[in-house]
Amino acid sequence: MATIDSIIQGVNIIGTINESNKKILTKDAIAFLALLHRSFDPRRKELLHRRVIRQAELDRGALPDFLPETKHIRDDATWRAAVPAPGLADRRVEITGPTDRKMIINALNSNVWTYMADLEDSSAPTWANMIGGQVNLYDAIRRQVDFKLGGKEYKLRTDRKLPTLIVRPRGWHLEEKHFTVDGEPISGSLFDFGLYFFHNAKELVKRGAGPYFYLPKMESHLEARLWNDVFNLAQDFIGMPRGTIRGTVLIETILAAFEMDEIIFELRDHSSGLNCGRWDYIFSVIKKFRQNPNFILPDRSAVTMTVPFMDAYVKLLIQTCHKRQVAAMGGMAAQIPIKDDKAANDKAMEGVYADKLREVKAGHDGTWVAHPALASIASEVFNKHMPTPNQYFVRREDVKITANDLLNMNVPGQITEEGIRKNLNIGLGYMEGWLRGVGCVPINYLMEDAATAEVSRSQLWQWVRHGVSTADGKKVDKAYALKLLKEQTEELASKAQKGNKYHLAAQYFAGQITGEDYADFLTSLLYNEITSVGTNSPASKLHPPLRPKSRPDARPFRPAQAILVLPLATKVAQQCDGAMAGGPTRSAGLRKQLVAEPD
Repeated sequence: MATIDSIIQGVNIIGTINESNKKILTKDAIAFLALLHRSFDPRRKELLHRRVIRQAELDRGALPDFLPETKHIRDDATWRAAVPAPGLADRRVEITGPTDRKMIINALNSNVWTYMADLEDSSAPTWANMIGGQVNLYDAIRRQVDFKLGGKEYKLRTDRKLPTLIVRPRGWHLEEKHFTVDGEPISGSLFDFGLYFFHNAKELVKRGAGPYFYLPKMESHLEARLWNDVFNLAQDFIGMPRGTIRGTVLIETILAAFEMDEIIFELRDHSSGLNCGRWDYIFSVIKKFRQNPNFILPDRSAVTMTVPFMDAYVKLLIQTCHKRQVAAMGGMAAQIPIKDDKAANDKAMEGVYADKLREVKAGHDGTWVAHPALASIASEVFNKHMPTPNQYFVRREDVKITANDLLNMNVPGQITEEGIRKNLNIGLGYMEGWLRGVGCVPINYLMEDAATAEVSRSQLWQWVRHGVSTADGKKVDKAYALKLLKEQTEELASKAQKGNKYHLAAQYFAGQITGEDYADFLTSLLYNEITSVGTNSPASKLHPPLRPKSRPDARPFRPAQAILVLPLATKVAQQCDGAMAGGPTRSAGLRKQLVAEPD
């Protein structure tokens, strides 16, 4: 029978371990992560390879459509997803942000219904941020997150129930290079999900909630199926009934928009809805059709939620969610209050109000804000126009969205030098912050994250690639783009503190805006700059010494050591595949079968 010590053979932690994070990096948690990796990483890589194949088809001019092989799922109006889990029936205002201690406290103290703690787009995945975020979430759930800083005390409010906590792990494409299993980095998704679930799932249920997640960057229902299988194995492993976990999927890729019914179907016992991820969705449209001149968009300011392809996406998402009785969440209000200019602030807040009014009238069940000050505006709008906990009853049966509607790029607007410089400023500003370990950066009173930076560099790449001209007749070519990049870099660097990383950011950015190389994600491109590979890692304090993979005498993982683990995990995954198994779960005793824990 496999023991924890045998399971963690082959695991190597390459990052600082200290008194704070030792409670997260426990032997049994590490064994759980190893199980997840060995069970699901081959499928993850296969699905990522499918993305590459699909991109090649799009580059040759293919266009997406609704899948003929899953038409029966879309056409069957009888099936429904699970009823809302505790704390998820009413989600009218959600605040989002990274997982530093101050942000967690401020978010949970806000007048909102839910808080999405973000380990993805608004967090730079340094080891300190990722493992520190797990520590902070662990403490927040147990109401022991209070701290003092600079003479000020930050503490959770006790006068009312705190917002429901939802965690967003990293997407399937990202890896956690500070934690390797059998010489390979673990998936960032599995690392983030695994640690949070393992340590907190039972505590959350005990407190009247549950382990809830936002699932990002998916491109197909097969990727949702993988998440569902992960959920089932995880619940079985700790003896938790299947369906306790809930996941809200961010529809932030154009390909996923064609498979929304199928995505909910795959997760139907775990689904808590879909969300409109505006900026990532626009990024995906540019990225997927970057070789197609029919998909050139004007300045980003012209690409609003009311342009044809965005309007169709919103309508289809709301219709799909309400047909299946799950939440259709609206998008982000990224504005930051302008404290020193009342007129400008009033105008910005009027824009927030109008955007939230559009969402609630369209049928959304809730919305996102990035700053606590916006919660009152969003609440006012949704309270006035949505007196019920949600709008699942708004079926939008009048909506008939076609593939052509989702691909309608009739977007009025111009390409201007101002728009080019704005993209450069946002891209450089975000990348510079990210390289310093900051994942959300305030720029011009907007909270920018990875999604907005991706739109910026993708538009620049697209414009140079297709040789467009600005409204005043300037050809947007490589020389012109690099000239403006140099000017904006020097301007930003001169105004920033010494030791800033603008010139390093510009080196990476230059290769991404000239219509030549195109990285799938900026964050993947920059990741090696913020890894701490090679730093002190006293893993022996947690478990028997794990030999670094660089040593010539390194003992490789022996498949025989996990022979009881992998087949069982694979069996669980196979039984999860497709339709959910009915009847009681097989969770009882599974943990004992997988791991014989020492007394």
